[in-house]
Amino acid sequence: MRVKVDVEADRPSLAWDDVHGPARAVVYGLLEEHDPVLARSLHDDGWRGHPLKPVGVTSPQFKGAPRKRGVYTTSPDGSVWFGSPVPEIAAALVAALAVRTEIIWGAARLRVRGFTVEVGAPAAVEGLVELETATPVVLRREGRELLPDDEHYVERLQHNLSHKADVLELPAPRGLRVLGAGPRRMFSVRGAPRVGATVRVGMEADPRFVDAIRSWGLGLDTVQGFGWIR
Repeated sequence: MRVKVDVEADRPSLAWDDVHGPARAVVYGLLEEHDPVLARSLHDDGWRGHPLKPVGVTSPQFKGAPRKRGVYTTSPDGSVWFGSPVPEIAAALVAALAVRTEIIWGAARLRVRGFTVEVGAPAAVEGLVELETATPVVLRREGRELLPDDEHYVERLQHNLSHKADVLELPAPRGLRVLGAGPRRMFSVRGAPRVGATVRVGMEADPRFVDAIRSWGLGLDTVQGFGWIR
């Protein structure tokens, strides 16, 4: 399940540390409001014996924001997406968001103008699927963050997706390949850099996995707003 929250920021731009930095706290804050036990268990232990957290979110995205070099500008037409392939987690997010009039995102206040629940992916069939991310994908190998042109990128992304399939008890995708990529982007998360790029990938996948991963995301740090699929 995916939830699009329409928002309007109270300022013309976000500090770079506030683009992805607050995402994790926002997600756990929402979960704690509705189900504190679930929030604590997910935070401390992951999901059902796996350390991965099956939650996805975006950084705030603003349509029509003026382009200014080195500035993350906002506009009145903003949105933040939240999602999870786990019904209990998704339901808690929806319940918490339904009563929100604003989301505190770092130093910014995002006024909630409405939200839309998207249940299930567009119709899919077994076989080749293409997915494109709206936010950069973060991957690491031996402590080094990888970009789509790097030698081990596909290997690490395949490992990430296979691990997520195991958590969800679904067949892992096959034949993963990178079809396109955006520019290198770097953000700060709690004082540490996160480097990645948006990607467009192709794979052979079970439709149930496609539906699930659209509510979770590609790569690492999805709870920090990375790897969200359009």
